[in-house]
Amino acid sequence: MRTTSPEAYPLISLVSINYNQAEVTRDFLESCRGLTYPNYEVILVDNASRQVLSSVINAADYPGVTIVRSEENLGFTGGNNLGMEAARGDYFFIVNNDTELTPTLLDDLLKPFQQDSRIGVTCPKIKFYDHPDIVQYAGYNPMNLYTGTATPVGLNERDGERFNHSGYTNFAHGCAMLVKREVIDKVGRFAERFFLYYEELDWSQRIKDGGFLIYYQASALILHKESVSVGPANPLKTYYLTRNRILYMRRHGSAFQRVIFYLFFATCVLPKHVLTYLIKGKFTHAKAFLKGLRWNLTSPSTSAV
Repeated sequence: MRTTSPEAYPLISLVSINYNQAEVTRDFLESCRGLTYPNYEVILVDNASRQVLSSVINAADYPGVTIVRSEENLGFTGGNNLGMEAARGDYFFIVNNDTELTPTLLDDLLKPFQQDSRIGVTCPKIKFYDHPDIVQYAGYNPMNLYTGTATPVGLNERDGERFNHSGYTNFAHGCAMLVKREVIDKVGRFAERFFLYYEELDWSQRIKDGGFLIYYQASALILHKESVSVGPANPLKTYYLTRNRILYMRRHGSAFQRVIFYLFFATCVLPKHVLTYLIKGKFTHAKAFLKGLRWNLTSPSTSAV
């Protein structure tokens, strides 16, 4: 990693989590070698991996890399928070380890901050590693505060000219987001109660409530190996998506919005999902869905950040 410090280049701390994916993380570090930005460090959080990351990857082989070990699985939220605690940067680039970085990624993401002081976060265009012509993220649509859903702009669509226009957007994407230190000093870090999923939506909303803007930078590109950690159809994913969809609404919906959401969830979402899982024989998914619902009946919505 490059560690030169010209005054014109603020230090960017790349913060990424490893969880039982040493070779995926090694590929990530190799892609970092191609970055053209001259002043960055990498903080790798080894999130209670069974095989200690430092026994597989020698940080000395990657100058500018620091490995921080946690003996407890802190999830996406706690893991990134731990990494930010160890980071020295003026900016924090929260990035999945299952990504491939393009050479000018950091240069492009930094530009909007110089153009508008209100910007607190920038995000690149995210495309799928195995299908590099297909978009995963080109900004975010607004949250529907009656259904608790929001979708990335361009999700699963073929890349084209309409995704090449930069601009302000509603939410950042947790896969890749550059955050200036001032945001964290004012708003705090990820809400650790989310653990996994919906955490970037919660953080984005808090960042906007703090007076900052979120910006989609179309010229910046990253490729994402989707769902390497959890898998595309894992009951764990079902649990956290269900749990945290409700948790988000508890934290950000008005009283009226929450009432409508609870009615919608009870009459539409709950029966549809449970019946679908049962018909398909996905009993563990049905249990995970109900477990996520029950969690919200007994757990507070407040969270350490």
